[in-house]
Amino acid sequence: MKPALNVHAALSGKRVLITGSTGFLAKVVLEKLIRSVPDIGRIVLVIRGGRGKTNGDARTRFERDIATSSVFDRLRAEKPAFLAEFFAERIECITGEVTEPCFGLPLAGFNTLARRIDLVVNAAASVNFREALDEALAINALSVQHIAELARIANAPLVQVSTCYVNGYNRGDMLEQNVTPARAAIPRHADGHYDLYGLLQHLQHRVAAIKADTSDAEQLPRRLTELGIAEANYHGWNDTYTFTKWMGEQLAMQAMRGKTLTIVRPSIIESTLQEPAPGWIEGVKVADAIILAYARGKTSFFPAKPNEIVDIVPADLVANSILLAAAEALTEPGAMRIYQACTGSANPISVGRVIELFQTESQRNWRNYERLFYNEPKHGFRVVSRPVFLLMLRAMSLGATAWSGVRRLLGAGESPKLEALRTTQLLALTFSFYTAPRYVFHNKSLMALARRFGSEDQARYAVDPAIIDWPDYLCRIHMTGLNRYALRPRSPKSVEAAAAAAPAPTTEAEARPVKI
Repeated sequence: MKPALNVHAALSGKRVLITGSTGFLAKVVLEKLIRSVPDIGRIVLVIRGGRGKTNGDARTRFERDIATSSVFDRLRAEKPAFLAEFFAERIECITGEVTEPCFGLPLAGFNTLARRIDLVVNAAASVNFREALDEALAINALSVQHIAELARIANAPLVQVSTCYVNGYNRGDMLEQNVTPARAAIPRHADGHYDLYGLLQHLQHRVAAIKADTSDAEQLPRRLTELGIAEANYHGWNDTYTFTKWMGEQLAMQAMRGKTLTIVRPSIIESTLQEPAPGWIEGVKVADAIILAYARGKTSFFPAKPNEIVDIVPADLVANSILLAAAEALTEPGAMRIYQACTGSANPISVGRVIELFQTESQRNWRNYERLFYNEPKHGFRVVSRPVFLLMLRAMSLGATAWSGVRRLLGAGESPKLEALRTTQLLALTFSFYTAPRYVFHNKSLMALARRFGSEDQARYAVDPAIIDWPDYLCRIHMTGLNRYALRPRSPKSVEAAAAAAPAPTTEAEARPVKI
């Protein structure tokens, strides 16, 4: 029998490079790493330099966008001197661009950086489901080649953070293995990964053609987004995000052949279950965009399959999965592994049950969520099949358009119902794939990995979905966290307006439904 793995023993004194540290998940990983392995050698953060004089270099962005984050509130309260010292002495910030060869650094500087790294965690990603194809390719796929190059020079394990939804249009039980495209045939290498040379040439040619053909700069992002969606659908994925993340996996496998690679695939990441505080979240994620629209009276129906399993996983369970995988990779190098951080096979919850819990909590306790609800929700929320949804949308759109015409003639402006329909349509366009699931994600390998650690590590780095009490998590923990951390306080003027029964408008920061 192999000896038990140990996170602290594996990571103590190590120098860990992390990309994507300004993002939600990476902040949870960074906080847990600092708190649970306080004698880690060094954490190196590759951060894109801000544009303009006021944005500054990587250190400036770290101090402004990361060090001030509420994710560190627990450490600030428990060990303020330690945290300040750690930030000053053991956080190294590199101004670099992962989409460029050598991160945009001189070759000698890149090689010097690589020689003092023991582990690479790549959490950099564009999580916009409808990103322009050239941007999504650069961030989610091509950058992996540059990150893997650093790992190879360093002879360091690479932990590549992906998504369960690389499974695309496949159906059924989704296991922790490489994903075969659901539609178009892509050649497969003898080593197991898919050879993307021809696909990348094709995509880059189409991107170049659209750029050459589009003289209107405002139209270019829309056309590149449409191209990304079309190519994703053709090859077997719902959106540009999941398509390019699958490509990132293949490029990582190709670049790390013979080296140590672990791919960690989370499902839909939402607020933390326990650490560093229950409900910690940053930004509006998948389910939250629909909750927010319902809370503001912007939608009352949505296309979904209520009896199907929706896979939601708290962020701290994902961060713990990454750290367990990292400890294994450092202790037992030389292998390629895939783990899925998910809940669907071990502690499933249906789409309909999630909606029921959210709606019940909203109607009973809406006053507890003053940033989320400006008024008592008066309407219900229901899910319907896609054909019924389209019929309802068409009929309601005709009525709302006609009523808007009358209102404009009377000088009253556009009907709020028309705006609500546009919101519903946008939400459905972006998220309906995730609320009508056709497969179940499995985490058997991840659970087997967790059992290889001692009891203390299993408790400290919990990954078992069985610990989630769904009514408590979704109603008490998540909605409280969404209200506290993700939404801005209302100004006195908006509070007065709400008291006068005039719903305050949704802010741009609250309304961007593009995260997973």
